[in-house]
Amino acid sequence: MIKQLAHVCFFTKNAEAMVAFYRDVLGFPIAFVMSNSECGTPFGWYMDCGEDTFVEIFDQKGAVKEWGGEVVGLKDSSSSRYRHLCFETSDIEATRRDLLQKGLEVTDIIKGIDHSYQCWIKDADGNAIELMMYTADSLQFSNRK
Repeated sequence: MIKQLAHVCFFTKNAEAMVAFYRDVLGFPIAFVMSNSECGTPFGWYMDCGEDTFVEIFDQKGAVKEWGGEVVGLKDSSSSRYRHLCFETSDIEATRRDLLQKGLEVTDIIKGIDHSYQCWIKDADGNAIELMMYTADSLQFSNRK
């Protein structure tokens, strides 16, 4: 049921430098930008890696402002931190049912700010894994319309 890796996500205190690296050095164009729902300030960038895969870069303070939580310290040697990985599924409801039947804790399915369906699990070490099903309105494909 898992189709492919969908994206890797980084929270950073140097969003401008991270976006420049992935865009200008690696050549990944910006697929779309997420902006704060109240003030319109950009805080997230989806970098198109090809074949429907992405690198997500989030300004940590902007993401916390949008979704809550708290700004956490990032290592001095690194200004970003790994946040989660995401697998694309072609049927998120069936995938969720299957994982629940296997005894895994799975969050409810929601439609995210990017207009894609998502739910979350954790691996054996507690690492966050997002499961995502794209829709016809998913921002990941907005440049194709």
